[in-house]
Amino acid sequence: MKTRTQFFTTPIYYVNAKPHLGHAYTTIAADVATRFKKMDGHETYFLTGTDEHGDKIVQAAQKQNQTPKEYANKISRLFQDLWPRLSVRNDQFIRTTDPAHIKVVTDLLTKIHEKGDIYFSSYEGQYCFGCERFYQDRELVDGKCPDHGVAPSTIKESNYFFKMGQYQDWLIDHIKTHPGFIHPGQYETELLSFLKEPLEDLCISRPKSRLTWGITLPFDHDYVTYVWFDALVNYISALGYPDGALFKKFWPCARHFVAKDIIKPHGIYWPIMLKAAGIDIYAGLNVHGFWNVSGSKMSKTIGNVTDPVAVTDQYGVDAFRYFLMREMVFGLDANFTEDVLVSRINADLANDLGNLFSRVLSMNFRYFKGVVPTMLPAADLSLETDACTAIHSFQKAMTGYEFHKAITAVWQFISCMNKYIDTHEPWQLAKDADKKPLLSAVICNLLEGLRTVACLIYPVMPDTSKKMLPALGIKIPENGFFSLDRIHIWGQIQPGTCLAKPQILFPRIDVPRKEASEQENPSGKKKKPPVAAPEHKPEITIEDFAKIDLRTGTILAAEKIAGSDKLLKLQVDTGNHTRQIVAGIGKYYAPENLVEKQVVVVANLKQATLMGEKSQGMVLAAGTKKELILAGFDTQVQPGSPIK
Repeated sequence: MKTRTQFFTTPIYYVNAKPHLGHAYTTIAADVATRFKKMDGHETYFLTGTDEHGDKIVQAAQKQNQTPKEYANKISRLFQDLWPRLSVRNDQFIRTTDPAHIKVVTDLLTKIHEKGDIYFSSYEGQYCFGCERFYQDRELVDGKCPDHGVAPSTIKESNYFFKMGQYQDWLIDHIKTHPGFIHPGQYETELLSFLKEPLEDLCISRPKSRLTWGITLPFDHDYVTYVWFDALVNYISALGYPDGALFKKFWPCARHFVAKDIIKPHGIYWPIMLKAAGIDIYAGLNVHGFWNVSGSKMSKTIGNVTDPVAVTDQYGVDAFRYFLMREMVFGLDANFTEDVLVSRINADLANDLGNLFSRVLSMNFRYFKGVVPTMLPAADLSLETDACTAIHSFQKAMTGYEFHKAITAVWQFISCMNKYIDTHEPWQLAKDADKKPLLSAVICNLLEGLRTVACLIYPVMPDTSKKMLPALGIKIPENGFFSLDRIHIWGQIQPGTCLAKPQILFPRIDVPRKEASEQENPSGKKKKPPVAAPEHKPEITIEDFAKIDLRTGTILAAEKIAGSDKLLKLQVDTGNHTRQIVAGIGKYYAPENLVEKQVVVVANLKQATLMGEKSQGMVLAAGTKKELILAGFDTQVQPGSPIK
């Protein structure tokens, strides 16, 4: 049988600044995907590295009184040292200053130039030094660079240009005929929308009179290569293009991970460069959103750039990896705050996973002195079925790069295990000697459930997985993980095995309450007293309350309703079906931040029509006209669960 292969890459990170949260997310996402593919039976190769040429590197080096090479060495080392600290296992780290990379770039330029796809011409255009590229008028926002917010400079100079326009129809056809080539789908739409306009030729050189820090053009030594044309080639130079064994094995299955701000170079420049050079293009492009910090886009100017080293030193690597993969819906923007991180650690990791792990091992010690009992037929085998469901859902979500859904599937199984405990009440079974066989089966099933969880969380939380499995008497394979096929097998924990004593996987983080003096605003004045709550409504009976059918719901999609600044149209999973609910929360929540959020739904409210849209229920929220907060839960709950 032919070996399945997978090649994942991150962008090579520009060394004009030290690593931050965005770099960490992209690299951890690629690492999680790589670990999963290994579990799924693939031979993998994972590449990352640093991009070290261009204007901004020269400017940054000058500020440090260093040469560009000295500066690039220093910052590149920060990236190389960071990845092991974040439990990232890349197979190779490439630098664009590597001689082997430089050779491939010059060879590729020569090949495309000899083909006639590169020509020399004078050009006058609007150039952003921050982006190191020319902009067309239609790309500017109010006459300014969309990324840097400054008006570009008008530059007139002679340069070399790459004939991209002649490949435009080919690229459009390739995108349309290869579903999933750009993932998620909204970015395919974005690229196709951009390609509706004529594609201008790309300036691929910079005169040495302006910039010397770069790869010299092989056909004109008075020019250096445009930094993007240089950087993108890393994906094949790292594999030893054109004759390297790695290139032949892994390039056909290459898939790039990038943030949405660099979709144009990766989705347009790069495939056309490959096509012009006669190289098969990559298999796909995975595009993720931005991380905002406390509601604002990360910016050195406002000082909210998050240092992953500082965060992991305080909260732990696995907790950090879990938060990033759980909090961001791949493709959409997400918000990073320490409050939300701590909430996730306490609710998901300490309360759900940690407490369950400790609880089951404690019961095994209490009832069987820490020795695994013999697995006997149980009256209720639902836990094994739930495990199969979780594994299937996990595999499907991970295959589609929906990391948050994969994690949710595992946590729903954790919820099933807690329900299993509450249903069987081992503490009651232990009081009746005749029920000892059933107690044995319940404990064995719970231990098997923990084994399943420990195996599934490996891609996201490898260190936690390696703590849990030995504590369950499971020997970890030399490669560090169990295949998905092996995880499916129920009953792997051997009877008679002595288990470790319960341990705390994730200690709760106590958030100290602020003293009254800390409640003052920056001016030193005390805050105004809170607005008095509305008067309570008249009393009702329990029978009256019982008429209201409150259910848990998971928001699957959300969008604004045209013509309204406050109404959102929600698609909510309430267990038995998906219903549409119109909610007046548009001033308080962005639609993209509601996806996967769990809410309280009034499920038996009579259908209404608002702004022409049907509304089949109501979501509950609390607050005032100035602030509204959706009612929810501190852990995942099965959609459709009754609220009592």
